[in-house]
Amino acid sequence: MNLKSTIKYVLLFILALLIAAGALLPIPYYIEQPGATIDLKELITVNQKEDTSDGSFSLTSVGIRQATIFSAIGTKFNGFQELVSEEDLFGGATDEEYNRIQQYYMESSQNSAIEQALKLADLPYEMAYKGVYVMGVDPNSSFADKISVGDTVTAVNGQSFTSSQDFIDYVQSQSIGDEVTVTYTQDGEEKEATGALIELSTNQKAGIGISLVDHTEISSDQDIVIDAGNIGGPSAGLMFTLEIYQQLTGDIRKGHQIAGTGTISSDGTVGRIGGIDKKVASASESGAEIFFAPEDEITDEERAADPDIKTNYQEAVAAAKKLGTDMKIVPVSNVQDALDYLAGLSK
Repeated sequence: MNLKSTIKYVLLFILALLIAAGALLPIPYYIEQPGATIDLKELITVNQKEDTSDGSFSLTSVGIRQATIFSAIGTKFNGFQELVSEEDLFGGATDEEYNRIQQYYMESSQNSAIEQALKLADLPYEMAYKGVYVMGVDPNSSFADKISVGDTVTAVNGQSFTSSQDFIDYVQSQSIGDEVTVTYTQDGEEKEATGALIELSTNQKAGIGISLVDHTEISSDQDIVIDAGNIGGPSAGLMFTLEIYQQLTGDIRKGHQIAGTGTISSDGTVGRIGGIDKKVASASESGAEIFFAPEDEITDEERAADPDIKTNYQEAVAAAKKLGTDMKIVPVSNVQDALDYLAGLSK
């Protein structure tokens, strides 16, 4: 083999390596794309009975995968894929912390959906306060190497609380530098940790140094089971509510294939979610006839920060138009809007 041929084969080998690297090696970016549309009959049972009525209520999801150089370039030619940085996706959290937060949002979404369905069906329930759910830990906190995102704080100095505000009031009644003993649950195990209170940057008062929300659990005489598997996030709240209500009261969807998205709050408000264009694409591909989209209120502050901002409903309509789908996009501000629309459907 002469020198010219050798150089040629070396260059081809290097080119092959570069192509393989571009196709296979991950980069610190992720691709958001249409995910799965899942019939909630498969996930929810009420009083050990399955939903056997025609049609479906389905949640929609955004698929996430780590990008390579080539797949990242490919997003420029796909109107329903978006390239996001690792920082934008995880917000500085580790993979484990991100997954824990998403699971909390899912658990909270399920509680709110069950609460709304029981309210609508005029059935009794109780909401139990389990403690303070840890959403973030200040690196300056004395507990930073002990308490983790996803833990539930149940007591301070042996004192338990009935709400996160009670917890905050008690801690802030102490002095900066005071030592406190915190009881918390981590991965199902109760633990204790002792440390000094720090000065909070938000109000210069004493605090443990965590960001928090209420961790609650609903109970009722109705045996409502939601098996969401590894699905995370809060955006299935509306569709969970509708499927549970269907099973509690009877057929409300009248045989139609209905998908949608939106968080659900304790007063029935349907909230804004991300990636709705991808969820519309997923629902359309699944054969859904109707798609419920949040008609969220844009605040003046949000409008000032982004003059081009649109409601989820407007984004969904634009996505449907781009797809050329016949699927009907229906705006909902609260769960009653969805029920009113369903009441007007014919079989």
